[in-house]
Amino acid sequence: MNFQGSHILSVSQFDREAIARILDISAQMAPYAARQKRCTVLEGAILSNLFFEPSTRTRVSFGTAFNLLGGYVRETVGQENSSLSKGESLFDTAQVISGYSDVITMRHPKMHSVEQFAQGSTVPVINGGDGANEHPTQALLDLFTIQSEMMHFHKGLDNLDIVLMGDLKHGRTVHSLSKLLSLYNNIKVTMVSPTALQMPDSVISALENAGHQVIITDTMAGNLSCDVIYQTRIQQERFASKDEADLYRGHFSLNKSIYQQYCRENTVIMHPLPRDSRPEANELDIDLNDLDSLAIFRQAQNGVLVRMALFALTLGVEDQLTQYEKEVNWHTNKR
Repeated sequence: MNFQGSHILSVSQFDREAIARILDISAQMAPYAARQKRCTVLEGAILSNLFFEPSTRTRVSFGTAFNLLGGYVRETVGQENSSLSKGESLFDTAQVISGYSDVITMRHPKMHSVEQFAQGSTVPVINGGDGANEHPTQALLDLFTIQSEMMHFHKGLDNLDIVLMGDLKHGRTVHSLSKLLSLYNNIKVTMVSPTALQMPDSVISALENAGHQVIITDTMAGNLSCDVIYQTRIQQERFASKDEADLYRGHFSLNKSIYQQYCRENTVIMHPLPRDSRPEANELDIDLNDLDSLAIFRQAQNGVLVRMALFALTLGVEDQLTQYEKEVNWHTNKR
């Protein structure tokens, strides 16, 4: 895949070679994220960060990633704060904003909206999540996290045993991750969810057609002995009402007792965040916080590395990083 100048809209764009390239460049970004060094390779470049749906981690990590490479960030948050609220089309918005920018990241509540926006953009557009459709950068950082965590056990991405649990119908993160996993070998995927919130048939078919084992169940007991558990929250914003979402909230809460009873000793726990810690949901109990296998915060930090890599690749500077390194001249507790 030729990354330079390309939009990043879907995980379907990637083959294993492209993914390996992204993950390799992501690892090279670690010294900059840890403030061991500075990199100014994108000094003068401008990112327009357009988030028309609520976000904390994705929005801030995109901006942080660009800043860590020396670039400048301009943000628009909420459709009400843009000309979309005045009836402007996505195409027109893209034409204008791309004229101000070198690269654009965008999140929008409507499926396929970012692809529609990209058709009007003259600069690379990176999908930060489009409704219940896809979240390609989250899937890439999830894959990077799985690879990093499995290294401790001398394992890789092939021969992975993973449990996907929660709202699999609306969870775009698990849709995109499943599509990436289909590229690897001998994967076992156990999908634990309420019947009404099962994974879309198209995602299941992609895994099965790639020769992987897929188990569909609505029961945690006996189904959590795996390499990785990927828990996802009930996507309330995708339901007709809060009352409807509440029908499913809290059905698959994971705490230390359940973990010790059903999981392997070192099963890695992942979650795209935010985890819903309200008593009625409590997806991942705080009593898991002291487990080394709880990877959710390492996972979030990995998002910065992967997004730095995507900016470097789409803007064609991935081979220039060391030429623009500088010393960090301020105190930091990160080192």
